[in-house]
Amino acid sequence: MESTAVTSLQPAPMTRRARREAEQAQAQVMRTQGIRSPGARARATRAQATHPPATRSNTSFDQLVTGSIPRPARATSSVPAGQRFISRATVIGTLAAATIAAPFAQGAAESGESPFDVEAPRTGPNVLDLVTQPVERPETSGAVVRAEAITRPESAASRSLDRSPLPECDVNAPVEGTNGALADHSLCELWQAGEYLRPDAAMSLSALNEAFRASFGREMCLVASYRSLGAQYDIKAARGYFAASPGTSMHGWGLAIDLCSKETGDSEVYSWLWANAPSYGWQNPAWAQLGGGGAYEPWHWEFVSGVIEKGEWYG
Repeated sequence: MESTAVTSLQPAPMTRRARREAEQAQAQVMRTQGIRSPGARARATRAQATHPPATRSNTSFDQLVTGSIPRPARATSSVPAGQRFISRATVIGTLAAATIAAPFAQGAAESGESPFDVEAPRTGPNVLDLVTQPVERPETSGAVVRAEAITRPESAASRSLDRSPLPECDVNAPVEGTNGALADHSLCELWQAGEYLRPDAAMSLSALNEAFRASFGREMCLVASYRSLGAQYDIKAARGYFAASPGTSMHGWGLAIDLCSKETGDSEVYSWLWANAPSYGWQNPAWAQLGGGGAYEPWHWEFVSGVIEKGEWYG
């Protein structure tokens, strides 16, 4: 009995190199026969989708031969014709200037001089003349002068120059004499006739009076100011304890005043004096105030700096 051989249908395994050589041979055959591989067909499809083929123009053969192919319309420039002309003129002018200036520049480089120097001599004043020349002011118009004369009379001008509350009082005059017997040049008369004070005290009180007049529309009223030694004896004899001993009173030094009752009896006026008089150097001393240890004298006010000078100020 004959034995039958069984043959396997499974192909023998191929190596990588044999497989690559087989694929290359198959691709060569397909290129020869005009058949594209699946990968080439896919790449061609993608390229066609990205760059569509250009449409063929309908230009006939006759148009190609005769040259009567219609040309596309020329693009219109957005720049106005005038500006295009100016731009061209500018370029041409620049080139011409460069062409003309080149020989000048070359000659200047050789000679060391500027081609733009002017040979004509300079005229007119220089900077030094302008600085040192005096300025001539124009004359004031006559109309302006007449207007100033009308709006500012001479009396107003004299008042503006004379600002002293006591024009005839010499504040620098020496104080000579004794208590109750001061020299005439050591006293200045106040706005109220017959009332005198030492020059510095008189000047300060007069300034206070100007402020008083500005507030109340009238002069400050006084009962007493400087007293002679004889007047002090008379006051002492009349008032006794309420008057200072002759030769010791601040009235005798021209450093004290007594106010009228209409000043001390008016609360508004007295409050104003109490608030403003110290700024001018005048105060009602502590001993003369209510409960101050001496006689109550709200009318008695003293020039503080002068009393301190005498060593008699007690606040």
